[in-house]
Amino acid sequence: MAAGQEQLQDIMRQPAEILFRHELEALREEDSGNIPAGWQMSPQSVLKFIVGGKAGPTEITPKYIGNKRLIEMAVATLVTDRALLLIGEPGTAKSWLSENLAAAIYGKSGLVVQGTAGTSEEHVRYSWNYAMLLAQGPTPEALVQSPIMRAMEAGGIARFEEISRCASEVQDALISILSEKTISVPELGKEMNARKGFSIIATANTRDRGVNEMSTALKRRFNIIVLPAPADLSTEIEIVKKRVSEIASSYDLQAAAPADEALLKVVTIFRELRSGMTLDKKEKVKSPAGVISTAEAISLLTNSMALAASFGSGELTDEDLAAGLQGAIVKDDDKDRLVWKEYLDNIMKKRGAQWRGLYNACKEINQ
Repeated sequence: MAAGQEQLQDIMRQPAEILFRHELEALREEDSGNIPAGWQMSPQSVLKFIVGGKAGPTEITPKYIGNKRLIEMAVATLVTDRALLLIGEPGTAKSWLSENLAAAIYGKSGLVVQGTAGTSEEHVRYSWNYAMLLAQGPTPEALVQSPIMRAMEAGGIARFEEISRCASEVQDALISILSEKTISVPELGKEMNARKGFSIIATANTRDRGVNEMSTALKRRFNIIVLPAPADLSTEIEIVKKRVSEIASSYDLQAAAPADEALLKVVTIFRELRSGMTLDKKEKVKSPAGVISTAEAISLLTNSMALAASFGSGELTDEDLAAGLQGAIVKDDDKDRLVWKEYLDNIMKKRGAQWRGLYNACKEINQ
């Protein structure tokens, strides 16, 4: 194996353009559509990369399982000069979709601004190497470009994660960039003009509404697409099963994949706690304060597999699942513990022999 390939295998989390490199190559080879300026492939091939299909003999795995029309709208937005804003509950694959769109369109998904309370305008526009600035004054060499500025220069896709967690003045630094497609650098007396292909994919969490609400002026610069939670039980099970398999393979977990019965139980619990109602609509249940998302279910099952591999037989047991459920649902909150206890006693306990082992394991760990 070549040294470069060994180094790639040692990366803890491979970016989408590396993880699915063979799929992207197959799509580019068979692509006969019109390729927009700055893109690596046609919009039709980007869509196939996201929703799945075949490129010659190569199977293209679906990266997003849900409404295909939403993906068509997202891809069509990026063909124009409009930026894209993906909104949804935690765990609705906003970041995953953003990463894979950037990988397919530009071939690079790593030009990312991570929105936090500490994100400053410099992260959006540019900053300076202050040692060089003091020694030489403002020079192009002393300029430190933001990921957005680098995307503008290359005609690529920049990603802005959790934009609503940034202060309003930081968000508003995007308005002129999205309107004029330039960043002015007055210290150098020049402007950075975006090349064709440049765009921004931003994500926002509906749980963060009211934290730093986006201005109307900024929202107008985006085409907004709301990503819903999985519509039904079978779709969510399919998503969870697929992602758990991919993550387990990436980490080389020496444990058997969760049985269909285990997947059904975990997803059922999550959907009921999330909605505040049993699946048959016959009983109300209390919801915990934390986020009970599809992403949490994926993480729970992956961690349970690691537990089974490291300290068990490699086969996922009710005790492994119970430990994961406790950590996912009870987030250091006495109220969550009571909510979980009520669910165990009022719902799970009454579901018969198939649920008895998981009920006992969960009851024991929630004492």
